[in-house]
Amino acid sequence: MSEKTIHCLIVGSGPAGYTAAIYASRAGLEPVLYTGPEPGGQLMITNDVENFPGYPDGIMGPQMMEDLKKQAIRFGTDVRFGMVTSVDFSGFPLKARINDEFDIEASTVIISTGASAKWLGLESEQRLNGKGVSACAVCDGFFFRGQDVIIVGAGDTACEEATYLSKLCRKVTMLVRKGEMRASTIMQNRVLNTPNIEVMWNTDTLEILGAEGVEGARVKNNVTGEITEIVATGFFVAIGHKPNTDIFKGILDMDENGYIHTDKISTRTNVEGVFACGDAQDHIYRQAITAAGTGCMAALDAERYLASIEVHA
Repeated sequence: MSEKTIHCLIVGSGPAGYTAAIYASRAGLEPVLYTGPEPGGQLMITNDVENFPGYPDGIMGPQMMEDLKKQAIRFGTDVRFGMVTSVDFSGFPLKARINDEFDIEASTVIISTGASAKWLGLESEQRLNGKGVSACAVCDGFFFRGQDVIIVGAGDTACEEATYLSKLCRKVTMLVRKGEMRASTIMQNRVLNTPNIEVMWNTDTLEILGAEGVEGARVKNNVTGEITEIVATGFFVAIGHKPNTDIFKGILDMDENGYIHTDKISTRTNVEGVFACGDAQDHIYRQAITAAGTGCMAALDAERYLASIEVHA
C-alpha cells in the first residue's frame, strides 16, 4: 500500500522537526510529520526550559513541545503518530516504510530524528531523571548555582561540561571510571587546573541517592574496592549521545558515531532531496534553539530544492 507522493516528509518531532514543519507548511509544502517512538524528543523529559528565547519565565519541556506541535498543525502540518522503520532513497520519489506496514513516497525528506543521551543504566538514575539528574550541563547547570554537583564522564564533552559547571557551582566532583581520561590534553589540563573541580579516578557509580531529588551518590573505587558517599544536589551524566540514525546507515554519509554529514552551511545530505537537521547531524551544540534553527534551514532548503526541480509550483 502506498499513498500519493507528498511534497515533504519530516521524520521526527523534536524542536528541529516541528520547526521544519512550521516553515514547510507556511511555504505550502503540506508536510507530513511522523513523530517517531518518542514524540517531542528529549525535551519531553526536561522539566524547566529557561534558555529558549521567547519564554521569559521559562517553560516546561513537554508544554513547549505541545506548543510547537500546535503551531505546526495550525499552518497545515499533518502530524501522525508512528515511525519510519526503513527508507529507500535509491530513486525518485523517495520512499519510507511506516511502522513496517506501508510505504509513503515523498519528493523531499527532512530527517530530525535527534539523538539519545547515553545513561549509566541505574534504576535511581531513571527515577531521579529531571529531579536533579541531567544529561545536559548547559541546559540545567543554572538550577544548581552555588551548589555541589557530580558529573560522570572522561571525554572532551565531560571536561567541557565540568568546566562550565565549575563557574556556576560551589564544587564539581568528576567521576572517571579509569585511571586516565580519553579527553584531549588541553581539556584535561583545564579540568585539573580548576580549583573547585575534584577528579575521582577509577570510580564507578553504584547508586544515585535521594527520594524526591538528588542528595548525593554512592560510588566505588574499582581498584581498592572502597565505597564512599558523596553529598550533592545535582548529578550530570556526560558519557555521550547516540544519534537516532541507524535506519539511514549505508544510505547517508555519516561520521564514525552516526551523525549525518550535511553540506557546508546547509542541511543537504549526500542524497538529493534529503535534508538533516537537529541533533541527528549536530554533535557540537545539541541545544533546542540550535535544533530549531537547523529545522528552519532544512525547510527552506527543501522548498528551494522543490522549486529547482519544478515539483512544487
